[in-house]
Amino acid sequence: MKFLFLTDTHIRNNSPKSRLDDFEEAIEKKFYEISKIIKDNNIDYVLHGGDLFDRPDVSVKTVSKFGNILKDLGVPIFIISGNHDIFGHNPKTIDRSMLGLLSSLDIVNLIEYNKPYILEFDNKKIQISGIPYIYNIDKEEKDYYKVKRLENINLHIVLIHSLLLEKPFIKGIPYTLIDDIKDIDADIVLSGHYHTGFGIKKVDNKYFANPGSVARLNNSSIEIKRKPKVLILEYKENNEIILEEVELKTAKNGKDIFDLNDNSAELRYESLE
Repeated sequence: MKFLFLTDTHIRNNSPKSRLDDFEEAIEKKFYEISKIIKDNNIDYVLHGGDLFDRPDVSVKTVSKFGNILKDLGVPIFIISGNHDIFGHNPKTIDRSMLGLLSSLDIVNLIEYNKPYILEFDNKKIQISGIPYIYNIDKEEKDYYKVKRLENINLHIVLIHSLLLEKPFIKGIPYTLIDDIKDIDADIVLSGHYHTGFGIKKVDNKYFANPGSVARLNNSSIEIKRKPKVLILEYKENNEIILEEVELKTAKNGKDIFDLNDNSAELRYESLE
């Protein structure tokens, strides 16, 4: 069974202040490339780590366009809500959001906290759990990260939208280290929210991965250099797990899409600067 994981697409109908190109068009092209990757690699399911949209009330025209693009991917999509998908950092507002609309139309499968999906594959059971963004998710106590693995599960994948990192972050900004949650009852943790990403890490025989945001929203030096990626996850009959990052070829060089003289970049916590 194969999954494609992407995160933080931040779909919107206008361009971030420091971008020179048409942002919505750029994201659209990336989705078409992702569609090709899905077909070329025989992907069975798509997983999204949150922040599908840049705001919960993005325009109907934009939602209609990308809703059709998502339907045309041709495989089931499982997603958690990010902080930009909901109102007031409260996942209970999802029914009023455009992500909630796509869920009600069965275009995406929204994973709520402690309400996992179970997939079956060659007499194996795969559990997909979600830890959506909630206010103060990265507080000192990590109780929100405790998800339950159900009985007779062969593979447990957890989607998280939080500032999960491999090393300490900027002083004063709450974050969660992989070491803080390494006891999580899962085989694979796929993370969004931290736009720079940290690649693929293996800790105590568990995988933690964040390929970084599909969208680039500001002209920080890291975002100018970074190339957006998606992640392909393969689970084989012999229980072998293979993770591979795939760079998006439609993503232009940062120097070609950003105003390098704009000093008012939107603050999104993507870099360590």
